Amino acid sequence: MNIKEKILNYIKKNKDISKEEISEVLEKSKNYDSFKRMLIEKHFTTEDELMLIFSKEFKMPFLDLKRYKVPYKNQELFPKDAAFKYKVLPLCQIGNVLTLTTSNPLDIMVYDDIKIITGVDKVDLVLSSETDIVRALNTLYKSADDVAQLLEEEEDDDDEASLGVRDTDEEKESLENLITESSRPPIVRAIDLIVYNALKKRASDIHIEPYQDKLLVKYRVDGELQEEFAFPKKEQGSVIARMKIVSSLDITESRIPQDGRFKVKFENREIDFRVSSLPTHFGEKFVLRILDKEKLAVGLSNLGFSHAPLQMFEEAIKAPFGIILITGPTGSGKSTTLYSIINRINTPDKNIVTIEDPIEYRVEGVTQIQVNPDIGLTFSAGLRAVLRQSPDIIMVGEIRDSETADIAIKASLTGEFILSTLHTNTAVGAITRLIDMKIEPFLLSSSLIASTAQRLVRKLCSKCKEKYVVEKKVCDDLGIDSKLKELFRPKGCSYCNQTGYLGRVAILEVFYLDDKIREMIVERRSEDEITQYAYKNRGYRPLKDDGLNKCVEGITSLEEILRVTME
Repeated sequence: MNIKEKILNYIKKNKDISKEEISEVLEKSKNYDSFKRMLIEKHFTTEDELMLIFSKEFKMPFLDLKRYKVPYKNQELFPKDAAFKYKVLPLCQIGNVLTLTTSNPLDIMVYDDIKIITGVDKVDLVLSSETDIVRALNTLYKSADDVAQLLEEEEDDDDEASLGVRDTDEEKESLENLITESSRPPIVRAIDLIVYNALKKRASDIHIEPYQDKLLVKYRVDGELQEEFAFPKKEQGSVIARMKIVSSLDITESRIPQDGRFKVKFENREIDFRVSSLPTHFGEKFVLRILDKEKLAVGLSNLGFSHAPLQMFEEAIKAPFGIILITGPTGSGKSTTLYSIINRINTPDKNIVTIEDPIEYRVEGVTQIQVNPDIGLTFSAGLRAVLRQSPDIIMVGEIRDSETADIAIKASLTGEFILSTLHTNTAVGAITRLIDMKIEPFLLSSSLIASTAQRLVRKLCSKCKEKYVVEKKVCDDLGIDSKLKELFRPKGCSYCNQTGYLGRVAILEVFYLDDKIREMIVERRSEDEITQYAYKNRGYRPLKDDGLNKCVEGITSLEEILRVTME
């Protein structure tokens, strides 16, 4: 029995494959690549499943690269051109033994070539899917090339020039020298390149992290952090100084956190960057939050909300007074939803005031206040002052404490329309959270119009997503309707940088109060009882239901919904 037949036998144990289909694959596949492609296209298996079969057959370990961080220095272990040619990823080298991950353990000749190229005595192999290998290679090699080329223009061989955290007595460079270094053309262009690449890749933020031997740059794309490239340690001081100069931060201060901003022009639009610095053991870490004003103009209907919850949400914001809460963890898109509501109801006849920490977007026609606890301007103090300004609509960035909650609730009872966010896992959980904050149930029941919970999930790449059949056992185990048997999953292509996902979309649950729910709140009924009533009588559906609808529509994958909504 040859290797193809063995693999098909493995697959047949778990899949319903006919003899005719097996014969077709064996006849039409001329080599390993075409054999693998046919198995995947016919949905007999996935890349990862195929690698696990190889792992059993060849007794080789399988490595899921989606869960493994490849160190930046690994690019020194193997030439870039050869890595892309053979589609192998260097993992480590111990002595004269080089460990690589591959998706094709059958091509023995390749590993003889690798020995010649590297001069090692032995090549150890680990198995990974080809899609994951190509994505990891792009991250490891490609992004580093442009920065390396810039820095080579002014190579400095002095290894002692590293500018991590040092004692004051050891400080040898003056402020003037540091500014001069940060203004070198290669450093300036390298920072510009970091920003430009982040915008091209649709990153939401940039992380610049100092380590003992390097300064690492990461992008957060579709909610996932990705390593891009690293600066040599000796460039750390210049890079940090340059970041402080463009962000209007104090270049002489490195012991305390600082916040700054800057703007860039990109594709005929203005992009805001909010910059935060944080002292660490090896130097200052920077996070640059990318704020694109165009995202605020998309409107509520284009945020990805499904029809039913969107209708309930639209109805809630028509109320003349009361409070609407948007809940969810950090990074779930709460601020974007709030700003979209503000844009929707922002008309010249309304006095709209926001209290934020920090102000993320500047909105024309809206009075925006930046919280500053150092001078006593907290959310609660700001809210008290705003109420004396005869506002029509108030947006409170976040309800963090009992005092702010109490003022907001009472203001909403006296004719103000309040929008705010709260950190809870579910929409109904906002009631429990506010009661925990010592808000009287009778006040809460009279003021709360609706609460929502939302999360962001990655959208499947429209160019490469593939349909597959979900096994009935999986549906039963997860409590999913077996009618959802045909769904879509990520594959990976050049368009989505081999991730299988491109962009993000919101999933939403809306909890809209009625008289019965208000009565249940006053009676201090449990969260479960209120949820069950809302589910049966008010059209309330949890996040998972909205997510599964998006799976059926081919917007996202089942794995993504389960990752975000299930424990």
